[in-house]
Amino acid sequence: MTAWKFLTNHAHVLLCVAHQPQIRLREIADAVGITERAAHRIIAELEEGGYISRERRGRRNHYRFFPDAVMAHPNFQNSMLGDLTLSELVAPFTDPQAHGDASGQLNGAARERMARLRAVDSPG
Repeated sequence: MTAWKFLTNHAHVLLCVAHQPQIRLREIADAVGITERAAHRIIAELEEGGYISRERRGRRNHYRFFPDAVMAHPNFQNSMLGDLTLSELVAPFTDPQAHGDASGQLNGAARERMARLRAVDSPG
């Protein structure tokens, strides 16, 4: 049986950059389980899409993650749910309190998204 993942390689690379802006391409490739060439291509595509930028400082790249960038997917753009930003995508992986506190209470952003979901699901 073929192994599959919930997140794409693009999402994994984005998470690497979001977690560690000074990460090396080789470290990204190792973390994601892809070749350096594939990691380089994905970095270029994320940069072209406006999700990250990279700046050469000496011998290293420094990446900047744009949390307010809107995901380029038809299901998340201009829908009744509203645009999904990259910060909403990476929050569960970078912030343990992103969707709730220890008591299970939703934070403001998660509460708003749940309200939009309920509005879409409710009839008339």
